[in-house]
Amino acid sequence: MKNRKLSERFGFAWAGILAAWKSEQSFRIQTGFAAALLMALLLLRPVLLWWALCFIMAVLVLAAELFNTALETLIDHLHPEVHPAIRTAKDCAAGAVLLLSFGALAVGIAMLLAALSILP
Repeated sequence: MKNRKLSERFGFAWAGILAAWKSEQSFRIQTGFAAALLMALLLLRPVLLWWALCFIMAVLVLAAELFNTALETLIDHLHPEVHPAIRTAKDCAAGAVLLLSFGALAVGIAMLLAALSILP
């Protein structure tokens, strides 16, 4: 894979995103939340800083979902049997997605409160 053309590397990346879209309900749900966030931003028109914070959080959540999917796919392929250490690894990856999701929700709520002039 080393020294591939940039266009090929983008192709691999898009293939991974599409694979997650097709196989992971969580990725599709998180993408739906990101789309809803975009609609809220377009409707509320907050200052640019809120756009940036919300965009960063949405991208981080989706990236974490991709890492979680990659880890689960690899682990399931290499070791399909149930094992406590593998369960811990999968749970930790899922926990990372959950923590980022809570962070994104907090940023979204703060943006909403600021846009509605409830927060300074």
